[in-house]
Amino acid sequence: MSLPPPDAQALVLSRTLSQRIAQDIAQQGGWIGFDAFMHRVLYEPGLGYYAGPMRKFGAQGDFVTAPELSPLFAQCLAAQVSQWFDQTEPVVVEFGAGSGRLAAGLLNALHEQGTSARSYLIIEVSASLRERQRETIAQLAPDRIGVVQWLDVLPAQIDGVVIGNELLDAMPVRVFEIDSGALQEVGVSMNEDGAFAWATLAADGVLTEAVNEALGDLLDESPNASLNDLLRASARERTDGGAGASGRYRSEIGLQGQGWVETVGRALRRGAMLLIDYGFSAREYYHPQRDQGTLVAHFRHRVHTDVFHLPGLQDVTAHVDFSAIARAGAAAGLDLLGYTSQSRWLINCGLLERLAALTSAALAGDQGAAATIDAARTVGAAQTLLSEAEMGELFKVIAFGRGLADDALGFARGDRRGTL
Repeated sequence: MSLPPPDAQALVLSRTLSQRIAQDIAQQGGWIGFDAFMHRVLYEPGLGYYAGPMRKFGAQGDFVTAPELSPLFAQCLAAQVSQWFDQTEPVVVEFGAGSGRLAAGLLNALHEQGTSARSYLIIEVSASLRERQRETIAQLAPDRIGVVQWLDVLPAQIDGVVIGNELLDAMPVRVFEIDSGALQEVGVSMNEDGAFAWATLAADGVLTEAVNEALGDLLDESPNASLNDLLRASARERTDGGAGASGRYRSEIGLQGQGWVETVGRALRRGAMLLIDYGFSAREYYHPQRDQGTLVAHFRHRVHTDVFHLPGLQDVTAHVDFSAIARAGAAAGLDLLGYTSQSRWLINCGLLERLAALTSAALAGDQGAAATIDAARTVGAAQTLLSEAEMGELFKVIAFGRGLADDALGFARGDRRGTL
């Protein structure tokens, strides 16, 4: 894919970050895990993608998130949060608030529904994003910004609703490869030209156990099957399925995302945790024909697979294994309240009814072509949120709770928790 060139200032930042990572690789003996590389390119202070000055979201950034497409997304989320506010404190804790548009929309929608948030806490590691969030909320929800507070660390206890929209996909992952029945960890080294390159080492015990857990239930092997048995069976299934005669299979394990769910889950004293992201259940995630994993990069609204391109200037992400996230929630003692597609969740939360009301209002009266254009844009944004070919099926929603009834509005129909 042909990618647009960065400007001179951005290129300097990327080269500086690349040099730092190269020095780290040399100091570590010529190899670092991909999770370490991903952490540096995303979060290196002042240089990483989320810690640097470049614009990330929106038309001038690299991708558009659901809250930026339409206010309908925040309004549907508010319907779900309002239901939970009846059973816990009216407090929202949002992790990784992006441009701040979701926070602004949610604050306004909760107020309009008569269930205003008493406190809205944002935990954000990027100073530049904090400032943009503050500006966005001040502009779009000026009457509600007084309840917003930015925090550096996780509160010791949470009573309320935790939200993470497109959060888990940006958490560093470890990459593994199964080659002829042997498990290896895939990391990063430097090639003869001084460029970043893939390189493998034997998997350590932590990764071996994690891969065993991720694959163990998928192959329908006996409880006494060894890891090598599972890996060889996976290779056979791939070969039989036509995914490649070499038996080589590469994918990711999101240990940091799982650890985050456990940590935040233990801090949740009474309330809910709602996570929205692109991903699959384990059976889909580790399908034999998905033999190159899910790692991708986002740059200027282009999605590509060269995760070494322009470090610090592009987003690097992996899809979410929601089966592993469900296990992490259970390990934290949380109740699983539901798992479904974004499309089904939005419909359950009233998107179609809200869409009809918005378009009817836009077309009411004699407002001419402008109203027709606004209505078309509203419908188009809703189509992107709902369509199986867009965000509707790829994005999933999972919810956990502690001390709440298992009657979450967003999962009233089409709950897929049985597939995890």
